Amino acid sequence: MPSAVNPRRPFPLSAGLRGALRDGYGWKNLRADVLAGLIVGVVALPLSMALAIASGVPPQYGLYTAIVAGAVIAVTGGSRLNVSGPTAAFVVLLAPISAKYGLGGLAVASLMAGAILVLLGVFRLGRLIQFVPYPVTTGFTAGIAVVIATLQVKDFLGLRVTSSGEHYWNRVADLADAMPGIQWSDAAVGIFTLSVLIVWPKITRRVPGPLVAILLGTLAAFAISRFGGGEVATIGSRFSYVLNGETLRGIPQLPPVPLLPWNLPGPDGRPLGLSMELLRDLGGAAMAIAALGAIESLLAAVVADGMAGTRHDPDAELVGQGLGNIIAPFFGGFAATGAIARTATNIRSGGRSPVAAVVHALFVLAAVLALAPLLSYLPMASMAALLLIVAWNMSDVRHFAHTLRVAPRSDVAVLLTCFGLTVLFDMVVAVGVGIVMAALLFMRRMAEISGSRLVGEGGPTSREDLPEGVVLYEIAGPLFFGAAEKAVRGIATAGNARVLVLDMQAVPAMDATGLVAFQSLLKRMQQQGTRVALAGLNAQPRKVLEKAGIVPQPATLSFHTSVEKALEAV
Repeated sequence: MPSAVNPRRPFPLSAGLRGALRDGYGWKNLRADVLAGLIVGVVALPLSMALAIASGVPPQYGLYTAIVAGAVIAVTGGSRLNVSGPTAAFVVLLAPISAKYGLGGLAVASLMAGAILVLLGVFRLGRLIQFVPYPVTTGFTAGIAVVIATLQVKDFLGLRVTSSGEHYWNRVADLADAMPGIQWSDAAVGIFTLSVLIVWPKITRRVPGPLVAILLGTLAAFAISRFGGGEVATIGSRFSYVLNGETLRGIPQLPPVPLLPWNLPGPDGRPLGLSMELLRDLGGAAMAIAALGAIESLLAAVVADGMAGTRHDPDAELVGQGLGNIIAPFFGGFAATGAIARTATNIRSGGRSPVAAVVHALFVLAAVLALAPLLSYLPMASMAALLLIVAWNMSDVRHFAHTLRVAPRSDVAVLLTCFGLTVLFDMVVAVGVGIVMAALLFMRRMAEISGSRLVGEGGPTSREDLPEGVVLYEIAGPLFFGAAEKAVRGIATAGNARVLVLDMQAVPAMDATGLVAFQSLLKRMQQQGTRVALAGLNAQPRKVLEKAGIVPQPATLSFHTSVEKALEAV
C-alpha cells in the first residue's frame, strides 16, 4: 500500500493548477479559459437546478453546490480540466437521504463524505479506484440512468403522485396509478423541450443545446399559460423561500452565505441539529457518497486526460474533491464530484486550466444574483426533459448492448447483477455485490492459470539431465488464496526421491494462504526424508518465506538462483 508519508512527493494539493502554471500561463490561456468557463456555466446553470430538484431539495442549493464546490475543487484538485458540481450519478443516493433527514442531513452526509475523500487522497489511495471492475461501473451507471429516468416521469407529464414508494417497483406502481391525471400542458412542454434537446446538436454545437431547449421550453410554457388556457408547473410555482419573514416564490436572489450544515432544515422543516446518533446513522450514506464521488471524479479525470492529452494526479484529485465537499455544506451545498459531460464540454470549448472551472462557478454566481427572478419561470417539465437526456447519455445503451454481446459470460453476469441490483435496491448493494462477484471470478481465473507440473520422466515435458533420485516441478502463477492449494496439491508426492527441486521463477507473489500450503508441503517432504531445493525465488515470495522463518537448512532446505544451480548442488 502506498505510504502516506513520502518526503520525495509533495502533499497532494492543487496539482492541476500548479501543473498548468508551471507549463506557462498567459493571456491566450486566460482568454480561452474564460470563454470555455462561460459555455460550461450556461450548461451547468439549469442542470444544477434540475439535479437539486431530483435529489429532493430546492433548486438554489444545486446552484450553491456548483458555485462553491465547483470553484474549490478546481483550485485544489489534481485535474487541470475537470469541472465539478452536482451530478446525476448522485441522485439515487441523495434522494433517499433528503427524504429521511432533510436538507440538513444531506449537507452533513456530504460533509462526512468530504472528510473520507480527503483521507483517501492523503493516504495515496487514489489509484485503488482502478481496481473497480469495468462491468461493475457499467452496470451501476446504467442502473442509475434507469432510476433517474423513472424519477423524471412525474414532472415530465405533470403527474400528481400522492405517494413515493421507497423501492423502484413501488415508484413505478405509483406512477402507473397517477397516469390518468396527465397534465397535457406540462407533457407538451416536456415533449417539445426533449425534441429540441435531441435535434439541436445535429444542427450546431456552437450554442449549447440545454440553453436553447430551456429557453424555448420556457417560451412554450408562457404561451400555453397565456393563450392556451393551461397551467404549466414552474420552479416559481413549485418552490418558495423565506426572506425577512416573508415567503417568496422561486429562488432567492442572493449568493451562498456561510452557515452551519446541521442548522439547515431536517425532515420536519426545523433545524436538524447535530448528535453522535445522527453521525452514526449517516455514516453508511457518507461512505457511499465518498466511494461514488471518488469513482466519478477519477473517471472524469481519465476522460479529460484522454481528450486533452493531460495527466491528472488521482490523490490530489481526491483531496480536492474532499475539500469541495467539506466546504460546500457550510454554504448550503451538497455532494459534488467531477461531471464527465461538463468536463467534456469544457475541453471541446477550449479550456486550458482549472481557471475555466472557476469561471464556470463565477458565471453561475452571477446568474443567481442577476437572473434569479427569471429562473423562477423555468418549467418543471423542461427540467425533467433535460435530466432524461442526461440519463440516456449515462446509460450508453449501445456500449451496454455491445458488452453483453462480446464480453465473457462471467463479466456479463456481473454487469447484469449490478444493473439489476441498482434498479431494484440501491447502488451501495449493487457495487458491494458486484465487486465481490468480480473478485471471486478473478480468483477462479487466477486458480486456472496457477498450478504445478512435473518436469522429467513421467511428466509432460522431458529433461534428460536430471540426476538419479531428483524430481523437478515447475510452479507457475501467484500462490494466493484460491490458487495456492491447487498449485501445491499438484505436487502430490516426490515418491522415493532424495531431492525435490521446485522451479519458482514464474511465481510472482505469495500470500498467507500460499504460505500455509507451502509450509504443509515442506513438512510432508521432511517427514518422508526428501530434501527440498527452491530455485529462482522472486523477491516477494522469498521475503514472505523468510519472515515466516523458512530459511535454508542443512540437509532439508536450500535456496538457489536458478534450476541449473540447484541441480549442480544436488
